[in-house]
Amino acid sequence: MATTHLGVLDLVPISSGSNATAALHNSIDLAQHAESLGYSRYWFAEHHLNPGVAGTSPAVVLALTASHTSTIRLGSGAVQMGHRTALSTVEEFGLLDALYPGRFDLGLGRSGGKPREPATTAPTSPRPVTNGHTANGLRIPPRFDIRPLLSSPRFGLHKALLQLPGAESQDYTEQVDDVLALIADKYQSADGLEAHVVPGAGADLQVWILGSSGGESAIVAGHRGLRFAANYHVAPATVLEAADGYRAAFRPSAELDRPYVAVSADVVVADDEATARELATGYGLWVRSIRTGEGAIPFPTPAETRRHPWSESDRQLVADRVDTQFVGTASKVADQLERLRDATEADELIITTITHDHRDRVHSYRLLADEWARR
Repeated sequence: MATTHLGVLDLVPISSGSNATAALHNSIDLAQHAESLGYSRYWFAEHHLNPGVAGTSPAVVLALTASHTSTIRLGSGAVQMGHRTALSTVEEFGLLDALYPGRFDLGLGRSGGKPREPATTAPTSPRPVTNGHTANGLRIPPRFDIRPLLSSPRFGLHKALLQLPGAESQDYTEQVDDVLALIADKYQSADGLEAHVVPGAGADLQVWILGSSGGESAIVAGHRGLRFAANYHVAPATVLEAADGYRAAFRPSAELDRPYVAVSADVVVADDEATARELATGYGLWVRSIRTGEGAIPFPTPAETRRHPWSESDRQLVADRVDTQFVGTASKVADQLERLRDATEADELIITTITHDHRDRVHSYRLLADEWARR
């Protein structure tokens, strides 16, 4: 167990009644706790136009956090490349590496880019899933249909505000290749012109690809011999496809001689089962706000959540996420994480926890770290 490291994924959540300033202070505080508790890495996600999420710029939040920590690896989970260029991304992380060398993970995500739905996936033999569970009991829910969310007016506004007028996203695989070439200081245009990024060329960055299926993200990660993170907490239905697709596509590189997979999980741990369930009460309503196209609301209290008039369609909308959230005592949740690790053959696990009260979130990570260290 000691070789299966735990990391942290932080969205910089804003709780109801609070604000972005408090959320940022909370995230820096949590990173300091995570470092002292032995978590291996601390990642920040990138989200936009969400009233309840302050993590809009991973590079900025990483710079703030680096100045308050000293040993824990820091990274993006992930930089969303659909509205970025390879150059701007390498420049940002080159600046970070110039001041804090060797501490950063550059996680690249395909969200917002093209193609939205890859035409091919890496060839694999599907894992057996019976009655919604793997052989070892991991819950694999029905696939969530994301198409209504992608066609929502808010998603259109999101894309319009993030991209320059008339701009078109670069092919994701080409972007990854450009990022790698710029970091390696080997970039050359089609016309034979060289580009040397300062700072950025030669930066000591660990490049990751994040993905939710066995499509383009998994394939490019495998073909380039990069580390891959599969999102059980966002897309639990396709986590096996993502991990297996990456492994099927993997080719050894100078960076890795074998596939390396991290898998995320949404977790709430408390001293007893009832308290954990109470702390996790707001999760379903929060997920609903995202999937309806409203944008993530400030994370609600249990009382605020209970006042929501839930419809059957509401419950179906969030069922896959609620059913795959790991909630309970440290012992129970650690058992579930072991099951996730074994089913996906993960090399490490990335833990994301959101509660209304920051102290409960810190306590959840502390309880889990203590239990994990005993195994």
